[in-house]
Amino acid sequence: MTAPSSPDNKAENAEVIARQRVMRVLAQAPDQQLEDLYEKFADKPDWTIARKPETGLVMTRGRNGGGGAPFNLGEMTVTRAAIQLESGEVGHAYCQGRNQRKAAIAAFFDAAWLSEAHKQSVETNIITPLEQEQVTAKKDKLRKAAATKVDFFTMVRGDG
Repeated sequence: MTAPSSPDNKAENAEVIARQRVMRVLAQAPDQQLEDLYEKFADKPDWTIARKPETGLVMTRGRNGGGGAPFNLGEMTVTRAAIQLESGEVGHAYCQGRNQRKAAIAAFFDAAWLSEAHKQSVETNIITPLEQEQVTAKKDKLRKAAATKVDFFTMVRGDG
């Protein structure tokens, strides 16, 4: 049995979903592009490292047929970081690979997005353009894959 949904729960869920979106977009951004956006970001707040960037392995999971029983697919290298703005917001990032600078920058933008003073600027100048590029790239990839799709069919023979 689930608890009744209250307006506070819905608001919290919306915030969690929005932050997941921000963290996903930052994690999927190309390293150099994120670096360039950081350098161009106006009025950067001061920040300190809350958790030094660390590189490690995580187990990735797969599913048989895309939706069947889960299984361990293999390990993937991931770097995580946490930074804190001088105003107190703490940003976190997990990025594929070993680029500790990218993880720190992604954590910075996460923290800045959490800050009321910088949220709109980060959303407008960083997150939205990156997300649009990622969606366009995914559509292009799907279109190219669809062009190579082969439809197999079986002809039914009569009982003759």
